[in-house]
Amino acid sequence: MQSYPSKLLEQAVNELAKLPGIGRKTALRMALHLLKRNVLEVESLGTAIIKMRNNIIYCTACRNISDQELCAICANPKRDPSLICVVEDIRDVMAIENTGQFMGVYHVLGGIISPMDGIGPGDLHIDKLISRLSSGSVTEIILALPTTIEGDTTNFYLYRKLTEFNLKITIIARGVSIGDELEHTDEVTLGRSILNRTPYESVLSRK
Repeated sequence: MQSYPSKLLEQAVNELAKLPGIGRKTALRMALHLLKRNVLEVESLGTAIIKMRNNIIYCTACRNISDQELCAICANPKRDPSLICVVEDIRDVMAIENTGQFMGVYHVLGGIISPMDGIGPGDLHIDKLISRLSSGSVTEIILALPTTIEGDTTNFYLYRKLTEFNLKITIIARGVSIGDELEHTDEVTLGRSILNRTPYESVLSRK
């Protein structure tokens, strides 16, 4: 059991160690680094985190994070609202935006179907997606979910839900390796996978 010379240091380490991918040794290094920094710098960091947690909201259209009711992408008149790219979470929006190859809009599901983790369709923002299609202005849905079993399960579920609408349903090209998360795919590969997307029906015919 690690012994700390200060209860305040121990408390800081305990909180930092709750972050994903941060073990106790890394948390200790971070805490000691902050201890060496100027008080104003540390206060600035704390204030930024508190403001982020309290003031960031979710776009009422796509569920991307935003500072306003509509995110910058949905509010951009240069984006094509008839083309919706469906992604798992906000990191995927950021990854695809970094490619500069997509000029449509997004829909963030907030997860993927995973029975092992107790996540079903009702836990995702699928109903919100369906409601966006009721206007009839959407012409294509791009499924850009992880190339995992859970991602494929979610793709198939969405395909079954979306077939009642008169629109094109495509999936990103499998230049993204099986099991890959979009955020870990290089920008060139991800950009090409968007541009070379294929009809979802072609994926079903190969199974």
